[in-house]
Amino acid sequence: MTKPSPIHLFVLATLLLLSGCKKKADTAESKTETEEELVQRALEIHERILTLDTHADTPLRMIEPGFDMAERHDPNETGSKVDYPRMKDGGLDAIFFAAFVAQDIRDDDGNTRAKALCLQMIDSIVSSTQKNSDVVGLALDPDDAYSLEKAGKRAIYIGIENGYPIGQDLSNVEQYFNKGVRYITLVHSSNNDLADSATDPKGAEHGGISNFGAKVVAEMNRLGIMVDVSHGNDSVFYDAVKMSKAPIIASHSNARAVTNHERNMTDEMLRLMAENGGVVQLTMLANYLREAPPNAARDSAMAALRANMKPIGEMTLEERATMRKSFQELNEKYPARPATVEHVADHIDHIVKIAGIDHVGIGCDFDGGGGIEGVFDASEVMNITIELVKRGYTEEQIEKIWGGNLIRVFKEVQTIAEKLQASEAS
Repeated sequence: MTKPSPIHLFVLATLLLLSGCKKKADTAESKTETEEELVQRALEIHERILTLDTHADTPLRMIEPGFDMAERHDPNETGSKVDYPRMKDGGLDAIFFAAFVAQDIRDDDGNTRAKALCLQMIDSIVSSTQKNSDVVGLALDPDDAYSLEKAGKRAIYIGIENGYPIGQDLSNVEQYFNKGVRYITLVHSSNNDLADSATDPKGAEHGGISNFGAKVVAEMNRLGIMVDVSHGNDSVFYDAVKMSKAPIIASHSNARAVTNHERNMTDEMLRLMAENGGVVQLTMLANYLREAPPNAARDSAMAALRANMKPIGEMTLEERATMRKSFQELNEKYPARPATVEHVADHIDHIVKIAGIDHVGIGCDFDGGGGIEGVFDASEVMNITIELVKRGYTEEQIEKIWGGNLIRVFKEVQTIAEKLQASEAS
């Protein structure tokens, strides 16, 4: 990992001084440590540990003609908060790029289009890693993150957000695995053939995971693909815990006790996640991080904007630019209470309290709505580490949060897959 420049360190330290951030109170070291020293210590920790973000929707940008991950992008122009230069700036060692396909018509034609778009995004990830093999590498196994970090490269993993591209064809699961996919988010904002969404306005359809979804979960277990329950309703979580032979993950979810949103996880779910051996990857989407006062005008305008949107995979470049501009204008017209790094740490604190330090991680959701004050893009993720150091977390604990816990689950999922395949062969 490349160490931030002295100028960068100075700016960070100055900003923290001006913000009047609190000192640790539980160690002798904190009583004498200056703010500049705290920042320096936090950045040195950030440099030493493996930092892994489990969720970014960047492949939607990668399929746009002319978009180059090797170039530094202005997020206000391209809508992207992740590229390889900014990963380096932020000391982000590894990331799961999620091939996201928005829910559309559930018929043969819809499933075919969804699969084609999904494969296009997966191929774009692979192509980008090959084109930029001097700075990144495609990662398939847990230890690849460490070997690539040792080689001075960023590790690029592949996930799928929304099981919609599986359609009704179970063989697609293995095809995606062979393409490099290592987790699949069962459902997204609307119900699909696999499971119920937490946010479908029509309510539940299957009562959790469908019969076909249960077969998909079993196939994911057999292959070594992590089962991701983010976006699923509560019943999906409970079904996944019962059905999956391997620990599960929530690639980008938060704590409902801290922020009452249906996408977040209750304390009971957090306790069961710990019993399951899984991990909740905290996300940076503002609505999941803090309560916001109701704003009927904003909600109505946002609903109208979304209602008139085509699936992003069907938009032209001009239509995507118009969409981004419309959302930007709406946000400027109806500014919401910002979410901050402190909100992130509040959720981490709560999950650690309920589930334990071994069951929390980070999945920023950059390019899918993620990005907060202090961690606007990949170049600022070290500020999470700084906040955790402020709150008294040790280097060992921070290493678990930033990647160790997810890697542990990933390894267990692979081990169980090997056992299942050996049992089949015998």
